[in-house]
Order: sequence, then C-alpha cells, then structure tokens
Amino acid sequence: MATSATAALAVNLLDAHSLLATFGVIGIGVVMFAETGLLVGFFLPGDSLLFTAGLLCAGTADKGANLSLPAVLAAAVIGALAGAQCGYLIGRSAGPALLARGRSRKLHEGAARAEELLGKYGHAKAIVLARFVPVVRTVLNPLAGVLNIPARVFTVWQVAGGLLWTVGLVLAGYALGSSIPSVDTYLLPIVGLIVAISLLPVAIEFLRSRRGGKHQNGTAQ
Repeated sequence: MATSATAALAVNLLDAHSLLATFGVIGIGVVMFAETGLLVGFFLPGDSLLFTAGLLCAGTADKGANLSLPAVLAAAVIGALAGAQCGYLIGRSAGPALLARGRSRKLHEGAARAEELLGKYGHAKAIVLARFVPVVRTVLNPLAGVLNIPARVFTVWQVAGGLLWTVGLVLAGYALGSSIPSVDTYLLPIVGLIVAISLLPVAIEFLRSRRGGKHQNGTAQ
C-alpha cells in the first residue's frame, strides 16, 4: 500500500510514459477528461499520451507494460467526450467569471486563440480544430458554454472532433509500434513529429484564411 502511494506521488504528470506506467488505462481516461473538461488540466500531455499508449498496445516497445488496444480506445474516447461535455456545462453555468478567475498567462492566451477560432471558422469547424491544439482544446469547451453555443451543435461537433483526435492518434501510435521493433529508441522525436502533424489542420486553415483575405483585398483594390 505504501509503495503504491509513493509511486503515485512520484509520477511525472508531464511525461506520457510515467503516467501510463503508473496509472495504465484508467490514467488515460482521467487525463483525457481533465485536459478537455477542467481548466486545471491544460498542461497535461494529451497528444503524446494518446500516441504513446498506441505504441504500447503494439507490444514492441522496450519499456512499460503492454496495453490493450480496445481498452485504450474506449478510455480515450469516453474521457475526451465526457470531459468536453462537462467543460461546456461548467462554462454555461459559471459564465464569464470562470475564465476570469484563471491566473495562467498560457490559459488566457488559449482563451484568446479559442475565441479567434470561433470567430474565424464558425462553431462546427472551430470545435473540431480545437481538439488538435494544446491548451485551446481545454479552454474552448467552457468558452462554448459561456458563449451559449447551442448544446446540440456543440455536442455533435465535439463528438466528431473527439473521435478524430483520440482514435487517430492512438491508431497512429499502434501502426508505428507494430512496424518498428524497439520503437522506444526513437520515441521523443516521433512524439514531437506527431504533435507537429496534429497541428496541420489548423495551419492549413490559417493559410487558407490568409490567402482568402489577400484575394479579397486585391479584388477590392
């Protein structure tokens, strides 16, 4: 009992391997819920946790216990979808004071980015895109509640984005882990690459909006 308590206290919350080694599948669900539903979870490593869990499901990694792919997918999806819905409901009931109480500069920057996404791309596209942007995916859900985005609209698109994000990253890790023996050797650069790839949808949308703005300016002139 004492050993388990010591291990739980020693876990590094910023390290996906440490979280998975200590808490396993249950930890995936808890982290997904906290990162997408509670403002205090904005610092948690959602992208790298999902990808690393997929690697461990493949059974070829040198470190950590093997995980069950169906269990990981279920925990990730349930945690991410329930967390987002909870964040929305908290924002709807607590109102603007919820975000105002946060003291983290990173959190306020995420809120500004979330508002920008909602204003630029509309509700549906912004809710889906936010899943792929750290901090923004934490803040956008309560912000959607604060802004009174219709519950049905929010639910449909947060489910679509949540499935795309969680299932996509877990299966990407699983596919890579199945094809490369001892993939742990390359884990850090691979996780960095996956995080960069996860930002591609937002980068593409940003470039499209800039081109559209330039085109409109040129037409006006």
